[in-house]
Amino acid sequence: MSYEVNGKTVDHDEEGYITEIGSWSEEIAKIIAQAEGVAMTDEHWEVIRFLREYYNEYQIAPAVRVLTKAVAKKLGPEKGNNKYLYELFPYGPGKQACKIAGLPKPTGCV
Repeated sequence: MSYEVNGKTVDHDEEGYITEIGSWSEEIAKIIAQAEGVAMTDEHWEVIRFLREYYNEYQIAPAVRVLTKAVAKKLGPEKGNNKYLYELFPYGPGKQACKIAGLPKPTGCV
């Protein structure tokens, strides 16, 4: 199973998470987002870039509760709440946003 972008093949697992984090790019993110039914806006990219930074620092994809608190701390309480994050990523900000960001599935997500 793989995504095709710019003539390159990027493998993913059965749920659509890419298997090699280093193969992620914004072009891949757009393809994943489209498959997920998410029309990417600046607000989406802000969360995706935050997740990438978080992962680079902690080497783990945050569960939704941790994600919400971390977003509130960095981007403000108007963005660091479940309502805002679920509006952007309706299938779960942890699960869906991490998939688009090219990160592993967060622990605790079913």
